[in-house]
Amino acid sequence: MNYQRSIPKHIAIIMDGNGRWAKERNLSRIAGHKKGVEVVDKIVEVAADSGIKVLSLYVFSTENWNRPKMEINMLLGALSSFLNKNLKRIIKNNIKLRVMGRINKFPENIRKLLMNVQEKTRQNSGIIVNLALNYGARYEIIRATKKIAEQLSKGKLSIDSIDEDKFSQFLYTKDLPDPDLLIRTSGEMRISNFMLWQLSYAELYFCNKFWPDFGKDDFKKAIEEYQKRERRFGRTHAYTPNS
Repeated sequence: MNYQRSIPKHIAIIMDGNGRWAKERNLSRIAGHKKGVEVVDKIVEVAADSGIKVLSLYVFSTENWNRPKMEINMLLGALSSFLNKNLKRIIKNNIKLRVMGRINKFPENIRKLLMNVQEKTRQNSGIIVNLALNYGARYEIIRATKKIAEQLSKGKLSIDSIDEDKFSQFLYTKDLPDPDLLIRTSGEMRISNFMLWQLSYAELYFCNKFWPDFGKDDFKKAIEEYQKRERRFGRTHAYTPNS
């Protein structure tokens, strides 16, 4: 098997199980989230080393607002602390950080930090780490539809010009390739309102480990499983760039 030829360009991850990991160890959910943040750092490193171009991480969903306020504050605090602590290293390692979602709902200090990190890494040419924050795929699709309707009403678009490619240009991921592989940890087998449009033809990989236990070898195993699969995209034979 040619490892480099079949490496996925874009991997999306639903990082699930922090709370259950902590509960099994009689720790607070906050301790589980802190451990989860440490794992993110390791997975970004191995993804970059593996030649992955884009890594999308489901960090905070629109549904997460239903969690206890203390847990929400901890999640945002852990994100803020990680970015502040590692910004210089992120820049040095040529990582480009992007955010998708309604970050206007976050506290001002978090919004400013996210915009600052995006701006300072904008010219980096290495792996793109795409953070889904206050993100919901159904809202994203509705948002895109409204923007298209607005363009139509102003005469800037014609109905006949709207196809899948055009619609994709109104999504948060407009200039990114669709994910080739989705990984979800903790044994849950659903995509939980994450990148519904973009994941249409992605390979799905479910791991029974909780996110804090998910390591570099687990990530590599997911890629190896992806490489064994035959991606047809509706065709009668496997798709390759030259087929």
